[in-house]
Amino acid sequence: MTSPATYDAAAATRALIAVPGARAEYEDTGDQRQRARDKQPPQADLLRLIGQHRYRYLRRKGVPYAVPWDGPAIALPLRAQANSSTGSLRQHLIRDFANTYDRTASQSAVADAVNALDALSMAAPEADVWLRVASDPRDPTVTWLDLGRPDGQSVRIAPDGWTLTDPDPETGPVWRRSKLVGELPLPERPTGGWKSAMAAFAELLPFTDATLPLAVAWVLAALRPELPRPIAYLTGEQGTGKSTSGRMLVGLLEGARTPLRQPPENSRDFGVTASAGWTLPLDNLSGIPEWLSDSLCRAVTGDAQTSRALYSDDDVNVLDYQRPVLLTGIDVGAVENDLAERMMPLELQPITKRRTIADLWGAYASAHPQILGALLDLAVLVWAELPEAAEDLTDRPRMADFIELLHALDRVTGWQGVPAYYATQDGLADTVLDGQPVTAALRDWASSATFPADGWMGTMTELHALLSARSPIGERWPRTPGVLSARLRKSAPALRSRGINIIAPTSNKHGRRYTITVTV
Repeated sequence: MTSPATYDAAAATRALIAVPGARAEYEDTGDQRQRARDKQPPQADLLRLIGQHRYRYLRRKGVPYAVPWDGPAIALPLRAQANSSTGSLRQHLIRDFANTYDRTASQSAVADAVNALDALSMAAPEADVWLRVASDPRDPTVTWLDLGRPDGQSVRIAPDGWTLTDPDPETGPVWRRSKLVGELPLPERPTGGWKSAMAAFAELLPFTDATLPLAVAWVLAALRPELPRPIAYLTGEQGTGKSTSGRMLVGLLEGARTPLRQPPENSRDFGVTASAGWTLPLDNLSGIPEWLSDSLCRAVTGDAQTSRALYSDDDVNVLDYQRPVLLTGIDVGAVENDLAERMMPLELQPITKRRTIADLWGAYASAHPQILGALLDLAVLVWAELPEAAEDLTDRPRMADFIELLHALDRVTGWQGVPAYYATQDGLADTVLDGQPVTAALRDWASSATFPADGWMGTMTELHALLSARSPIGERWPRTPGVLSARLRKSAPALRSRGINIIAPTSNKHGRRYTITVTV
């Protein structure tokens, strides 16, 4: 394939036209036009030559992509229709052929050319293809943001500043565009500094003083492609603008037209939805079933979903993703402990002064460039502060990478994000315990006067009988001591946060005996 050092788009086009008979000059008569076409090479060969001279090829996990030499560093799938501003290689070949030869290529010729280019690309190197946010291939302290523009202009974020630039066609990140990658405005450096833009941000989204730093930290964490981030859970009473605030928060990095989505119906649909866009915003949750809880946990830390490839007996398609997740809802009900440790509730204040939709989104569109610029300014400061902040931090909960970023943000802004984060986790502990009748019963018993002062010891069968006698047994009550044991293991971190310690069993002739103590 042609190398970038020697590629010249105009020269390559002239070379194609110079193929004997490829485009003869003739008077507009039927006979001469027919004779010229009779001398042309087959359309499939002409299309293949366009594909070989105007594009370079790479593969990501075996899937081929074409990247134009003379254009933005945007990967084109060979056949699938992608974002309307990107298209597929098939569409580009049809367009280039029509522009070069002033006629339409046959569908069979296009199919043959794409098949040939697919086969030729088998020798292409493996490379990363990034969705919205990328790590710099050469400098681990640098990240990139795809603005979703047709010209490929992007933002390079480094500890010494951010710049608008075009990624290098060979050494910079290559972007992948899906239909969920919206166009972002060009960021502007706020005239009053990042503080003035954050004030405008606070006027648009009704976060409390405690949760505003957490929301900003969540957006900054979304600018680091491989950093596990807590699930932003926008909650509040009815009328606090949860859905609108969710769209605005996600829209800062995805574009104002990015919709929130309804939860998928099963784990397979979840994988397709999660891999299609950079953020995963789910709206109006009224409950989280167990399969969705597990899927959300995996989306935070990274997951891959495989399925059998079409027309194949032994090949698979792989969808891998690690996404910033946002949920909205008044009350999601019972929450499993694994999910609770990955959630970050963001309380919204009641809206006292209503605005029309047109006025609200008009103000958002006007403020978006400077808010994005302020977030980039903060990202630069936080990226530079991260090494020292990581050394300074002594206590790290489960989402340790996010806590380091949040601590760095506190150091450069003077905010109190880390204490606010711990407060949200403390509140979630009761949510976990209240979500399971048996853990709520254990908590109530442990805080009552009937709980032994020096602790309790017994078998799981005895504990099951004791708790069953204290509480009404409903559908969600564990029917056997084994189920009770599994429930208590999953809720152990939340119980410990309330001073209830379940010590691993010891075995003797009386069976496996557990010890429960309470720390005030």
